[in-house]
Amino acid sequence: MIRNVLGAIVALVGAAAAVLSPFRDWYDGRLGRHYRIGDLFTGTGVTGAHPGGLFSSLWLPFLCAAVVTVVGVVLRSRLLVALAGVVVLGFTVLWMVRQGQATGSLAVAGDGSGLQWGVASACGGGVLLLLGAALMSGRRRGRTGRAYEAPGSGDPDTWPPTREPGPSVQTSPWPEPEGDAPYPGPGADPGRPGAPGDEPWPSGDEPWPSGEKPGPSGGKPSPSGD
Repeated sequence: MIRNVLGAIVALVGAAAAVLSPFRDWYDGRLGRHYRIGDLFTGTGVTGAHPGGLFSSLWLPFLCAAVVTVVGVVLRSRLLVALAGVVVLGFTVLWMVRQGQATGSLAVAGDGSGLQWGVASACGGGVLLLLGAALMSGRRRGRTGRAYEAPGSGDPDTWPPTREPGPSVQTSPWPEPEGDAPYPGPGADPGRPGAPGDEPWPSGDEPWPSGEKPGPSGGKPSPSGD
Protein backbone atom coordinates (compact mmCIF):
# COMPACT_ATOMS: atom_id res chain seq x y z
CA MET A 1 0.00 0.00 0.00
CA ILE A 2 2.75 2.46 0.96
CA ARG A 3 4.71 1.62 -2.17
CA ASN A 4 1.69 2.27 -4.37
CA VAL A 5 1.07 5.65 -2.76
CA LEU A 6 4.71 6.70 -3.01
CA GLY A 7 5.00 5.49 -6.59
CA ALA A 8 1.78 7.27 -7.55
CA ILE A 9 3.02 10.58 -6.12
CA VAL A 10 6.35 10.33 -7.97
CA ALA A 11 4.59 9.39 -11.21
CA LEU A 12 2.11 12.27 -11.00
CA VAL A 13 4.91 14.75 -10.34
CA GLY A 14 6.74 13.43 -13.40
CA ALA A 15 3.62 13.69 -15.55
CA ALA A 16 3.05 17.29 -14.44
CA ALA A 17 6.65 18.20 -15.24
CA ALA A 18 6.34 16.66 -18.70
CA VAL A 19 3.06 18.46 -19.49
CA LEU A 20 4.42 21.85 -18.39
CA SER A 21 7.76 21.47 -20.18
CA PRO A 22 6.52 22.57 -23.66
CA PHE A 23 5.56 25.94 -22.17
CA ARG A 24 9.19 26.65 -21.29
CA ASP A 25 12.18 27.42 -23.49
CA TRP A 26 13.71 24.40 -25.17
CA TYR A 27 16.42 25.71 -27.45
CA ASP A 28 17.67 29.19 -28.30
CA GLY A 29 14.70 30.86 -26.60
CA ARG A 30 12.11 28.81 -28.51
CA LEU A 31 9.25 27.22 -26.56
CA GLY A 32 8.65 23.50 -26.79
CA ARG A 33 5.08 24.00 -27.99
CA HIS A 34 6.48 25.77 -31.06
CA TYR A 35 7.89 22.49 -32.38
CA ARG A 36 5.44 20.49 -34.46
CA ILE A 37 5.20 16.72 -34.13
CA GLY A 38 5.48 16.26 -37.90
CA ASP A 39 8.84 18.05 -37.93
CA LEU A 40 10.30 15.38 -35.67
CA PHE A 41 9.63 12.68 -38.25
CA THR A 42 10.48 14.63 -41.40
CA GLY A 43 13.48 16.64 -40.19
CA THR A 44 12.31 19.78 -41.99
CA GLY A 45 11.14 22.85 -40.17
CA VAL A 46 12.66 22.03 -36.77
CA THR A 47 14.27 25.43 -36.80
CA GLY A 48 11.41 27.08 -38.68
CA ALA A 49 10.01 30.37 -37.48
CA HIS A 50 6.34 29.46 -37.93
CA PRO A 51 5.10 27.36 -35.04
CA GLY A 52 2.08 25.10 -35.35
CA GLY A 53 -0.99 24.78 -33.14
CA LEU A 54 -0.91 23.59 -29.56
CA PHE A 55 -2.45 20.19 -30.33
CA SER A 56 -0.03 19.58 -33.19
CA SER A 57 3.05 20.38 -31.12
CA LEU A 58 5.12 18.44 -28.62
CA TRP A 59 2.52 19.20 -25.99
CA LEU A 60 0.11 16.58 -27.43
CA PRO A 61 2.19 13.42 -26.76
CA PHE A 62 3.07 14.74 -23.32
CA LEU A 63 -0.60 15.32 -22.59
CA CYS A 64 -1.43 11.78 -23.70
CA ALA A 65 1.35 10.47 -21.47
CA ALA A 66 -0.13 12.34 -18.51
CA VAL A 67 -3.58 10.85 -19.15
CA VAL A 68 -2.08 7.36 -19.36
CA THR A 69 -0.27 8.04 -16.08
CA VAL A 70 -3.48 8.97 -14.28
CA VAL A 71 -5.19 5.84 -15.58
CA GLY A 72 -2.23 3.73 -14.51
CA VAL A 73 -2.25 5.23 -11.02
CA VAL A 74 -5.98 4.60 -10.62
CA LEU A 75 -5.66 1.02 -11.82
CA ARG A 76 -2.35 0.57 -9.99
CA SER A 77 -0.81 -0.58 -13.26
CA ARG A 78 2.97 -0.36 -13.39
CA LEU A 79 2.92 -1.11 -17.11
CA LEU A 80 0.83 1.95 -17.99
CA VAL A 81 2.95 4.28 -15.88
CA ALA A 82 6.14 2.91 -17.41
CA LEU A 83 4.64 3.30 -20.89
CA ALA A 84 3.95 6.97 -20.19
CA GLY A 85 7.57 7.47 -19.13
CA VAL A 86 8.82 5.80 -22.32
CA VAL A 87 6.62 8.09 -24.44
CA VAL A 88 7.92 11.24 -22.75
CA LEU A 89 11.56 10.20 -22.99
CA GLY A 90 11.11 8.92 -26.53
CA PHE A 91 9.76 12.19 -27.92
CA THR A 92 12.35 14.20 -26.00
CA VAL A 93 15.23 12.14 -27.34
CA LEU A 94 13.78 12.27 -30.85
CA TRP A 95 13.57 16.05 -30.65
CA MET A 96 17.18 16.23 -29.49
CA VAL A 97 18.28 14.11 -32.46
CA ARG A 98 16.41 16.29 -34.95
CA GLN A 99 17.62 19.48 -33.32
CA GLY A 100 21.19 18.24 -33.39
CA GLN A 101 20.86 17.39 -37.09
CA ALA A 102 19.49 20.85 -37.86
CA THR A 103 22.06 22.85 -35.89
CA GLY A 104 25.00 20.48 -36.15
CA SER A 105 25.44 20.23 -32.38
CA LEU A 106 23.68 20.46 -29.07
CA ALA A 107 25.17 22.58 -26.32
CA VAL A 108 24.23 24.26 -23.07
CA ALA A 109 25.20 27.92 -23.36
CA GLY A 110 25.01 30.53 -20.64
CA ASP A 111 23.57 33.15 -22.99
CA GLY A 112 20.43 31.08 -23.68
CA SER A 113 21.42 29.96 -27.17
CA GLY A 114 21.62 26.25 -26.27
CA LEU A 115 19.45 23.72 -24.45
CA GLN A 116 17.05 25.29 -21.97
CA TRP A 117 15.08 24.23 -18.92
CA GLY A 118 12.20 22.89 -20.97
CA VAL A 119 14.30 19.98 -22.18
CA ALA A 120 15.51 19.28 -18.66
CA SER A 121 11.93 19.33 -17.39
CA ALA A 122 10.81 16.86 -20.04
CA CYS A 123 13.72 14.50 -19.35
CA GLY A 124 13.20 14.74 -15.60
CA GLY A 125 9.48 14.04 -15.99
CA GLY A 126 10.17 10.89 -18.02
CA VAL A 127 12.69 9.64 -15.47
CA LEU A 128 10.26 10.27 -12.62
CA LEU A 129 7.56 8.31 -14.44
CA LEU A 130 9.84 5.31 -14.79
CA LEU A 131 10.89 5.65 -11.16
CA GLY A 132 7.26 5.81 -10.04
CA ALA A 133 6.49 2.65 -12.00
CA ALA A 134 9.42 0.91 -10.32
CA LEU A 135 8.25 1.99 -6.85
CA MET A 136 4.68 0.83 -7.31
CA SER A 137 3.91 -2.69 -6.15
CA GLY A 138 1.03 -3.11 -8.59
CA ARG A 139 -2.21 -4.94 -8.05
CA ARG A 140 -2.28 -8.08 -5.97
CA ARG A 141 -3.74 -11.10 -7.62
CA GLY A 142 -6.67 -12.74 -5.88
CA ARG A 143 -6.03 -16.01 -4.11
CA THR A 144 -7.37 -18.99 -5.98
CA GLY A 145 -9.61 -20.85 -3.59
CA ARG A 146 -9.92 -24.62 -3.66
CA ALA A 147 -13.23 -26.31 -4.15
CA TYR A 148 -15.07 -27.08 -0.96
CA GLU A 149 -14.53 -30.66 0.13
CA ALA A 150 -17.31 -32.13 2.16
CA PRO A 151 -16.38 -34.49 4.99
CA GLY A 152 -16.19 -38.03 3.65
CA SER A 153 -16.61 -36.95 0.05
CA GLY A 154 -14.74 -39.04 -2.45
CA ASP A 155 -14.60 -36.26 -5.04
CA PRO A 156 -13.27 -32.93 -3.65
CA ASP A 157 -14.20 -31.06 -6.84
CA THR A 158 -17.95 -31.53 -6.55
CA TRP A 159 -20.56 -30.76 -3.95
CA PRO A 160 -22.85 -32.47 -3.04
CA PRO A 161 -20.61 -35.55 -3.16
CA THR A 162 -21.29 -38.03 -5.93
CA ARG A 163 -20.91 -40.98 -3.58
CA GLU A 164 -24.32 -42.44 -2.75
CA PRO A 165 -24.93 -42.77 0.99
CA GLY A 166 -25.47 -46.27 2.37
CA PRO A 167 -28.71 -47.46 3.96
CA SER A 168 -29.62 -45.84 7.20
CA VAL A 169 -29.25 -48.35 10.01
CA GLN A 170 -30.39 -47.54 13.50
CA THR A 171 -28.02 -49.07 15.98
CA SER A 172 -28.79 -49.89 19.57
CA PRO A 173 -26.55 -50.82 22.51
CA TRP A 174 -28.87 -53.70 23.34
CA PRO A 175 -28.21 -57.09 21.78
CA GLU A 176 -30.92 -58.77 19.79
CA PRO A 177 -33.01 -61.17 21.97
CA GLU A 178 -32.75 -64.86 21.23
CA GLY A 179 -35.93 -66.82 20.66
CA ASP A 180 -38.84 -65.78 22.89
CA ALA A 181 -36.68 -64.02 25.46
CA PRO A 182 -38.08 -60.61 26.42
CA TYR A 183 -36.28 -57.57 25.09
CA PRO A 184 -34.35 -55.90 27.89
CA GLY A 185 -35.82 -52.69 29.10
CA PRO A 186 -34.13 -49.48 30.19
CA GLY A 187 -31.55 -49.91 32.91
CA ALA A 188 -31.00 -53.58 32.22
CA ASP A 189 -27.61 -55.10 31.76
CA PRO A 190 -26.89 -55.28 28.01
CA GLY A 191 -25.02 -58.51 28.59
CA ARG A 192 -28.14 -60.51 29.50
CA PRO A 193 -31.84 -60.39 28.68
CA GLY A 194 -34.60 -59.84 31.18
CA ALA A 195 -35.89 -57.10 33.41
CA PRO A 196 -33.47 -55.13 35.53
CA GLY A 197 -32.53 -56.93 38.72
CA ASP A 198 -34.04 -60.29 37.69
CA GLU A 199 -31.97 -63.40 37.95
CA PRO A 200 -32.20 -65.93 35.13
CA TRP A 201 -34.62 -68.84 35.99
CA PRO A 202 -33.13 -72.29 35.67
CA SER A 203 -34.71 -74.66 33.23
CA GLY A 204 -35.28 -78.38 33.43
CA ASP A 205 -33.99 -80.23 36.49
CA GLU A 206 -31.47 -77.58 37.47
CA PRO A 207 -31.80 -76.63 41.16
CA TRP A 208 -33.11 -73.25 42.07
CA PRO A 209 -30.62 -70.89 43.52
CA SER A 210 -30.48 -70.99 47.37
CA GLY A 211 -33.03 -73.83 47.44
CA GLU A 212 -35.89 -71.58 46.40
CA LYS A 213 -38.50 -71.97 43.75
CA PRO A 214 -40.95 -69.53 42.28
CA GLY A 215 -44.15 -68.90 44.19
CA PRO A 216 -47.63 -69.59 42.94
CA SER A 217 -48.00 -66.15 41.40
CA GLY A 218 -44.66 -66.39 39.60
CA GLY A 219 -43.32 -63.48 41.58
CA LYS A 220 -41.05 -63.68 44.58
CA PRO A 221 -39.66 -67.18 45.04
CA SER A 222 -40.63 -69.03 48.23
CA PRO A 223 -38.51 -71.51 50.22
CA SER A 224 -38.52 -74.99 48.83
CA GLY A 225 -39.87 -76.40 52.10
CA ASP A 226 -43.28 -74.65 51.64
